[in-house]
Amino acid sequence: MAKPTRVQKPTASSREPAPSSPSSPLVVVAIGGNSLIKDKDHQSVPDQWTAVKESCGHIVGLIERGWRVVITHGNGPQVGFILLRSEMCRGKIHEVPLDSIGADTQGAIGYQIQQCLANEMTRRRISKRAVTVVTQTVVDAADPAFKKPTKPIGSFYTSAEASDRQRVEGWVMVEDAGRGWRRVVASPKPLEIVETPAIKKLVDDGFVVIAVGGGGIPVARGADGRLSGCAAVIDKDFGSALLARDIGADTFLIQTAVEQVCVAFGQPSQKALSRLSVGEAREHLAAGQFPKGSMGPKIEACCQFLDWGGRRAVITSLEKMTLALEGKAGTEIVGG
Repeated sequence: MAKPTRVQKPTASSREPAPSSPSSPLVVVAIGGNSLIKDKDHQSVPDQWTAVKESCGHIVGLIERGWRVVITHGNGPQVGFILLRSEMCRGKIHEVPLDSIGADTQGAIGYQIQQCLANEMTRRRISKRAVTVVTQTVVDAADPAFKKPTKPIGSFYTSAEASDRQRVEGWVMVEDAGRGWRRVVASPKPLEIVETPAIKKLVDDGFVVIAVGGGGIPVARGADGRLSGCAAVIDKDFGSALLARDIGADTFLIQTAVEQVCVAFGQPSQKALSRLSVGEAREHLAAGQFPKGSMGPKIEACCQFLDWGGRRAVITSLEKMTLALEGKAGTEIVGG
C-alpha cells in the first residue's frame, strides 16, 4: 500500500514577514451586500463563497500595502433565508429568535471571510491570521425605534397571512410597495460594541478581525448590568462607524456597488463627487440627494464617524478600494 503523501504546513521561516506593524494605518472596511451575494440568481452558499473569495482578494490587497484591516459586513439576505427556513418548519421544530439568527449569520459569514482571507494571505505569503468575533451591540431598550418599527425583514405574505402573524405572533406587519406584506422590526441606534476591547487587542496583536456583522447582535443592558437580546436589526454602517471610532481607526471605508457617490443619480445631470465635507454631505442629504434606502445611511454613518473625531471616511466600490485609500478613486468625506 502506498504511503499517504504528507502535506508540509507553512512555517514562520517559509513565509514573508507581515507587511504591517502596530503603527501602520488602521482601516475599518464595511463590505456591502454585493460582496456576499452578487444578485438574486446567485444566492446559494457556493455562490456566496465565490463572491466572498473575490472580495477577500481585494481586501488582502490592502493588507499587502501595509494597512491593518478590520472587516464588518451586512447580513440582511442571510437573515431572511433563516427566517424563511424557520417559517417553513413551523410546527415541526422550534423557531429561531432574531438575536440568535444574528449570531448564526455572524458565525457563518465570518467563517467564509476568514477562510478566504487566510487562503489568499497564504497564497501571497503574508504571515497574518484572520479571526471572527461574534459581536454584541448595546442599544437603549427605551429607544423610540422600538415603538415605531421600520426595518422590513423576511418573506412577503398575503394580507390574510399578515393578519394571522399579527394576531398569533404579535408581529408588526406593513405592506411593502405592492409586493405583499412583510414583518418590520426596530432599528435602534447603536450605543456600545461590547467586544471592543477584545477586537482592539486582536488588532494590536496583528490579527485581521471580522466583527460587527449585520451591525452587531442588538442587546439591551438591564439595571443590574446584565445583557439580553432584542428583536431588532442594527444598521450595519452605523454599527461599523461606532466600532471605527472606538478602536481608533484612521479611515472608515464603506464598500458599495458604485465607485463614487453621485448627486442626481440616474438622471441626465448625474455628477460624481470625489470629495465632500461633512457640511456639504449633510446639505445634499437634506436636499434628498441620498435616499434612505440606498446611499443615505452610508453618508450619515460617515458623517457620524467624522463628528466623533475620525480623520476621513471613504465610499467606493470593491474594485477601487486600494486606489480610494490612496486618494485616487472613490468619494472621500472629511470634516468641515
